[in-house]
Amino acid sequence: MPDRFLAIIPARYASTRFPGKPLAMLGAKPMIQWVYERASAVMPRVVVATDDPRIMKAVILFGGQAILTSGYHRTGTERCAEALEMVSGQPGDPFTHVMNIQGDEPLLQREHLEQLMACMKVPETGIGTLVHPIRSESDLADRNVVKAVIDRQNRALYFSRAPIPHERDGNTGEGATPRFAHLGLYAFRAGVLKELVKLTPTPLEKAESLEQLRWLEHGYTIRVGITEKPSAGVDTPEDLDRIRSMIGKGEQDW
Repeated sequence: MPDRFLAIIPARYASTRFPGKPLAMLGAKPMIQWVYERASAVMPRVVVATDDPRIMKAVILFGGQAILTSGYHRTGTERCAEALEMVSGQPGDPFTHVMNIQGDEPLLQREHLEQLMACMKVPETGIGTLVHPIRSESDLADRNVVKAVIDRQNRALYFSRAPIPHERDGNTGEGATPRFAHLGLYAFRAGVLKELVKLTPTPLEKAESLEQLRWLEHGYTIRVGITEKPSAGVDTPEDLDRIRSMIGKGEQDW
C-alpha cells in the first residue's frame, strides 16, 4: 500500500495562558488559518480537529476542513486519534500515516513537514518527531523548552524539561555534547497512533509532564530528525506580538 499522509491540527479554544488562541488574529487571518494554509502547501490532506464550534466555523469560513471532536480529550494525540477514526469512515483509501501539527505554529516550516515525512519512510518507524540544536544558555535553562537526547541511529533516548545531557565538567563551548530542543511536531503510523492512546500513564510522563515519555516507557521507538530551523510557537499574547513583528519584517521563512 502506498503511503498516504493525513495532517491533523488539534485546536482547543480553552487555554490557561491564552484563551481563544487559535482565533487570535495575525494580520487579516486567524492563527489557525496560517497553520492550515502552510500545512496544505505540503500535505495532501489537512483537517482541523477541534472541540469548539467557534473554531470549526472559522475554519469552514476560510475554506478549510474541520471536524468537531470530543471535549474530554487530555492530549492532542487523543484528539488526532478520534479525528483519524472519523476521517477513516469516509470513502477513499485508508491513511497510512498521521501528522500531528500544532495549531499554535503560524510560521510552520515546509522543511519541517518534508523532513518528518522522510523520517517516517525509514523502515519500521512507527513514531517520528524533530529536534533542533540549542544555541543559547537561556533556552537550555528554560523549563518550557523541552530537551531531547538521541542515540547514534537518531532514536530518542529521553526528553526532559531539565538541561540534559549534563556536562559534569561545565563545558558548554567547543567540544561540548550537542544539546537539542524538541519541536512539538509528530508523525505516526496510523496503527501505532491507535495503540498509543490506549496506553496507561507512566511515572516519567507524570514527573516531567511530557506525553512522549509514556510511549518510551511502554517500549515504543521514536525516530528523530534533526533540523537547523527552530519553531516559532505561540503560548502567550507576548509570543503573538513577537510573531507579528517577525511577519512585519518578512522573517517568516518558508
